[in-house]
Amino acid sequence: MSFSPSLLRKLQASVLFAMTLSLSSVAVAAQPRGEPGTVIATPPDMTYYALQGDTLLSIAKRFTNQSQNWSVLSKKNQIIDDRAIPIGTAIRIPLDLLPEVDGEAKVVALAGNPVYKSPNSGEANLTIGVVLKEGTQILTGKNGFVTLALPDESRISIPSNSQVVLSKLRKTQYTSSPRTELSLIEGKVESRVTSLSTNKGRFEVRSPLAIAGVRGTHFRVGVSDNGTANEVLEGGVAVDQAKAQKAAKLTLGAGKGNIVNASGVGKPVDLLPAPVLEEGSRLQIRPTMQFQAQAMPAAQAWRVQVSKDVQALDVVMENRFKDPRFKFGGLDDGDYFLRVAAIDQHGLEGIPLIQSFTLKARPEPPFTSQPKNKIRADKVDFSWTEAANADNYRVQIAKDSDFKTLVHDEAGIRNVHWTYDKLADGDYYWRIATVAQKNGKPDQGPFSDAQKFQKLPPQGGASFADSEGKDITLSWPAESGQTFLVQLAADKEFTRLLLSKELTHAELKLPRPAPGDYYIRVKATDPDGFVGNFSGTQKINISARWTTSDGEALRSAAGVVKTGY
Repeated sequence: MSFSPSLLRKLQASVLFAMTLSLSSVAVAAQPRGEPGTVIATPPDMTYYALQGDTLLSIAKRFTNQSQNWSVLSKKNQIIDDRAIPIGTAIRIPLDLLPEVDGEAKVVALAGNPVYKSPNSGEANLTIGVVLKEGTQILTGKNGFVTLALPDESRISIPSNSQVVLSKLRKTQYTSSPRTELSLIEGKVESRVTSLSTNKGRFEVRSPLAIAGVRGTHFRVGVSDNGTANEVLEGGVAVDQAKAQKAAKLTLGAGKGNIVNASGVGKPVDLLPAPVLEEGSRLQIRPTMQFQAQAMPAAQAWRVQVSKDVQALDVVMENRFKDPRFKFGGLDDGDYFLRVAAIDQHGLEGIPLIQSFTLKARPEPPFTSQPKNKIRADKVDFSWTEAANADNYRVQIAKDSDFKTLVHDEAGIRNVHWTYDKLADGDYYWRIATVAQKNGKPDQGPFSDAQKFQKLPPQGGASFADSEGKDITLSWPAESGQTFLVQLAADKEFTRLLLSKELTHAELKLPRPAPGDYYIRVKATDPDGFVGNFSGTQKINISARWTTSDGEALRSAAGVVKTGY
């Protein structure tokens, strides 16, 4: 049987059309099925389950706002003829085709007085819970700090002296895939970005000289006179110059950093390792906290932050120090975290050390008055100033400055002075703590700094034996090199002072006074300048006796002849 050429062409066309219908039906039938009309995120796509009457043209217009995208959906889903899409057929739509809608950032932590300027209003103070929109400018100021939370749990921390614009805060419609861009004008920004690899999200930090893009990582970007510093703590960051038209020239891995400036993209360098703090910093017992880092020759400076959380998202204080000794003050008692990073010669901050510590500085101890240095007495008098809110005080005495060899521990002292009479002579240390009432319970604060003192025997009183001569002689015990102040009075209160004389020897010789009772006391000054207390008051009696013409005592065989005989 033979066919004309025209008929043959018609038959071929009919067969081809039938085959096309068959293939398209098979392709449509092969698509997964789901609940009609529902949408789920299936990165890097979104999956839509078709409704009755849906076509690729209507789906493209509905979800991408561009009906001509039907051809992309056709290739993506291998659907040649969409006029017979079964109900519930899974239609994959690339996330890049989805329109963007407005996103937001919420203030979750702040310190100081950071401010913001929204595109349609003036400057205002930031507060916890404020929701910021695209185009908002943030200025932290000298002592300010703010942390923002994005809907995908990413965190953006902006330290002091920084200026950042939220240039782009968007997300894809239906799947909320983030589209975030920050413009760093001044200072620094630290970002903890939730993984964007599966949802094809984007996060970029732009500065006047550089751009850093990530898919999920922990990194810092800072602007200085040297250029833009990039520091990667986790993951990877693609960096390039701000005006680059092609893909980023360099990807920095964890622990790496570089500088991007007008000359180009700097080579990766290793960030300085985490610093090491000296022992004894985990408990701070003074309102002015002090921390000491071990020396690091490559460190040119140190960036230190005090935060309420281990991730340093809620920073309450921060500063830059030239030396590895850090001081902070003005915090309430509580538990905190110290975050320290060394800064290298390029200005790059290194890997941070994060260490917890407790501040327990209240109630503050009083100022100690005495004893200090040395004391000569049988009893030791302790005294101090009155502390604010004090209910009582606690005094400890020890043989060592660490108070491991405790001699006495006296609690519940209600006054600002206390006497202890059971100390043997020797060297001691003492300290005092304030006890206040807090929530109806005793709350003891830290002890004062230890004060050393030496207990010596009390200054011996003068001895006197009446020789009945024209002069009398008084003497007392002494140590080598001491000088003395001797006083003689007609009353034991020493209000009627008859003599007050400084001597270099432990003896006083003076003309015999008129008969009667007298009182004498001695105060010694040691060679090191320590001035002791007066000795105990000694009473002496000068008896009346008969004298010769030259003033000597009249004597008989029985001895000195006293009056009344």
